[in-house]
Amino acid sequence: MKELLETIAKALVDHPDEVEINEIEGEKSLILELKVAKEDMGKVIGRQGRIAKAIRTVVKASAVKSNKRVVVEIIQ
Repeated sequence: MKELLETIAKALVDHPDEVEINEIEGEKSLILELKVAKEDMGKVIGRQGRIAKAIRTVVKASAVKSNKRVVVEIIQ
């Protein structure tokens, strides 16, 4: 999941070297904290959050196989 999110995020931003993902794992859930450069926040979130929603949907779809709940948080 982490690699998938990293690949998607790096493809969207202007500063791919500043993409950081922190993984917090629980028993039945996984939280992925995505951190990008300040200038790239708009590119990752998109208009009215459309890109962020699409990223979350793709990551959740890949998590179905592992039977875990995945939450993607975009932080500064």
